[in-house]
Amino acid sequence: KMYPASTTKILTAILAVENCKMDDVVTITSEMTSKVPSSYTTAYLRPGEQVTIEQLLNVLLIPSANDAGFALAIHISGSVENFANLMNEKATQIGCTNSNFTNPSGIHDENHFSTAKDMALIGMYALRYPQITDIVCKTSYTLQPTNSSSRTFETTNTLIKQDENNYYEYATGMKTGFTDPAGSCIIATAKKENMEFLAVVLNAPEPENNTVYRDIDCTTLFEYGFQNYEEIT
Repeated sequence: KMYPASTTKILTAILAVENCKMDDVVTITSEMTSKVPSSYTTAYLRPGEQVTIEQLLNVLLIPSANDAGFALAIHISGSVENFANLMNEKATQIGCTNSNFTNPSGIHDENHFSTAKDMALIGMYALRYPQITDIVCKTSYTLQPTNSSSRTFETTNTLIKQDENNYYEYATGMKTGFTDPAGSCIIATAKKENMEFLAVVLNAPEPENNTVYRDIDCTTLFEYGFQNYEEIT
């Protein structure tokens, strides 16, 4: 049993895709923005701003904006509590057996937990939605709300950034996470020729000296997969 941190956002994205149209417009409220603790990443969403579901998904999954998670949750379910119930129902439907989600963004909570296996099942489920896979492979995104200034964000996934030490040429995206209790987390995907793998790393050490341990672990897992497996009829 582990803390998934912001890898949680993949489940939130699944529910957004299944319950909304990408061009639905969400008006940001103070309730949505006030839910995020001060030390957590945001997209600087402001009450009154109007953004689409697609825009919220981009800032949720690329820079890992926590305010976008709460905006989606409240838009879809009316409250964080109702959305958490929806998350847990979906997780059970996907096949998760040892998870409990209390919020849409992975804000630390002792009752918000999962396992590497369950997060892998959630990641695999997300792969069926191009609305998600088309976003998680991007290295940056510019948010342009209808009634506010634009702002540009970089991905938190260093596996897909060519200028990073731990760039992996076959990486295709997915979602990172970090809190002090959760450690460094990631759901990662990679594709080489016709073979695709998904790896989950939870509670890796914090990066140091440009070494991102969760990336190294993912690369090791992916290389093992590509070298030791083949598809046969």
